[in-house]
Amino acid sequence: MINLENKFTVKLSVLIDELKLTKVYAPEEAGENCEKVLISSLEINRPGLQLTGYYNYFENNRIQIIGKVEMTFLEDIGPEERAKHLDMLFSKSIPVLIISRDLPFFSEIMDCAIKYKTPVYKSYESTSSLMATLISALNLHLAPRITTHGVLVEVYGEGILMIGESGVGKSETAMELMKRGHRLVADDAVEIKRVSSKTLVGSSPENIRHLMELRGIGIVDVRRIFGMGAVKEIEKIDLVIQLEDWEENKFYDRLGMETTYYNILGQDKPSFTIPIKPGRNLAIIIEVAAMNNRQKKLGYNAAFELNKRLMADMGWKEQD
Repeated sequence: MINLENKFTVKLSVLIDELKLTKVYAPEEAGENCEKVLISSLEINRPGLQLTGYYNYFENNRIQIIGKVEMTFLEDIGPEERAKHLDMLFSKSIPVLIISRDLPFFSEIMDCAIKYKTPVYKSYESTSSLMATLISALNLHLAPRITTHGVLVEVYGEGILMIGESGVGKSETAMELMKRGHRLVADDAVEIKRVSSKTLVGSSPENIRHLMELRGIGIVDVRRIFGMGAVKEIEKIDLVIQLEDWEENKFYDRLGMETTYYNILGQDKPSFTIPIKPGRNLAIIIEVAAMNNRQKKLGYNAAFELNKRLMADMGWKEQD
């Protein structure tokens, strides 16, 4: 069962490092570089209305960003009113206030930050650029996620998630793909995040990153054996391939006229079921599947093209 309502958090220190923010003030209680401050909201807020005194529907757990518009307003209202409105904002227990454009800030901001022990940081980015970068980071760190048994590889720029029963040959196939110049993202356990309404990304849990289990050999370090070019930290998921033992009486699609899908975190991804039996080169099959999937995304479907040719040929014969 997938629980999309799970609440995740990210340390403020992680966002500070990623966005290269400059410290204005950080209380001791927040820990080194604010590692004790946890951000749980995907949303951010520019407190323009709040600085005028309007706090209906105000979500105090959001990161607050002040840009040129807000600073100009604070400058126009004078020191007494400025102190009053800033005090009201900081009293709401906001997690952090970020000032964009490296704008000069008023002493009242520092006074309120110290009074309410609220971190304040600055960014050299424009307000719009800062918000876009921050939203992207929050979508990644706070995304709904699951961990599934499988192998994730990048083949010709396509993220291929291989799933199937233990021992079916997923890791061996991934090893062959790496020998052919492709890259491993995760083996055995794949952490999948839904970073947008259309995008899933996968990565490996940190404790097993770049490691692979091969039955009969044991654990191998892919990065050390094949080099940095054979591994990748994170990759989007474009295609799901289900590996299973060949069943003589089971029907397997031979034309590919209808696209099947595999649902992950509420998103449908194109899927193939590939039967395994001696003599089949799975690495080559998966390479072809990756290239074929790219062709389909570009608007070309070989099965549809064959069908058109057959229909045209039948029409020609009927006319004869």
